[in-house]
Amino acid sequence: MALLTLVRHGQASYLADDYDKLSLLGRRQAHVLAQYWLRIGAVFDRVYYGPARRHTETGEIVADLYREARVDWPEPVVLPAFDEYAGIEVMRKCLPNLVESDPAIQKLEAEFRAAANQNAAFRAYDRLFQRIMRMWASEQLHTPDLESWKCFRERVANCIETIRTTAPKNGRVVVFTSGGVIGATLGRALDLAPHNTLEVSWASRNASFTEFLFSGERFTLSTFNSHPHLQDAELLTYR
Repeated sequence: MALLTLVRHGQASYLADDYDKLSLLGRRQAHVLAQYWLRIGAVFDRVYYGPARRHTETGEIVADLYREARVDWPEPVVLPAFDEYAGIEVMRKCLPNLVESDPAIQKLEAEFRAAANQNAAFRAYDRLFQRIMRMWASEQLHTPDLESWKCFRERVANCIETIRTTAPKNGRVVVFTSGGVIGATLGRALDLAPHNTLEVSWASRNASFTEFLFSGERFTLSTFNSHPHLQDAELLTYR
């Protein structure tokens, strides 16, 4: 059986002007992931990065520690299909109108703006983001110029299929990507409904990994949201 490991990127710079870079904590998360893998002797035949900066930074921190330890790290290949769904773009496009027309959204947005500290702002924004994403995934919002939730899942499924058909026999493949890609792949493996796939996409911890076994037509979940390396409570983040 071959093994596909999907890694969620380390913590990015949530709600900052430049979200798409690792925070200091995110860099530490990637570092301890590499240390853990080296300790247990994990090796990979192929390495893929999603196109975002946070994907590449996470992968390269792991790669640097492997190289320092003189353990083989294959030359990474960047695959645009492993990018996240268009959640930020949907928020930018839809939030202004929703604040005007939807009392529940208006209340959540006001709670976000009135947050007393950063942690409160994070929690309020999460509630706002998730409510709007549920509306978007169920096609209640009109965003024809953005990739739909359905098309996103199809994009990920096609890329996973390419990896499956080109991976070496009994190979070990790792992909550094985002929670949505992990959720979409899990949804495919477990035949989840679209809305359940969206919900599970929010469950992965930063720098956690999810593993799938595959051979021929078989594609089976092995582990989800594994984080044995994140033993310090400070390292356990979702955003």
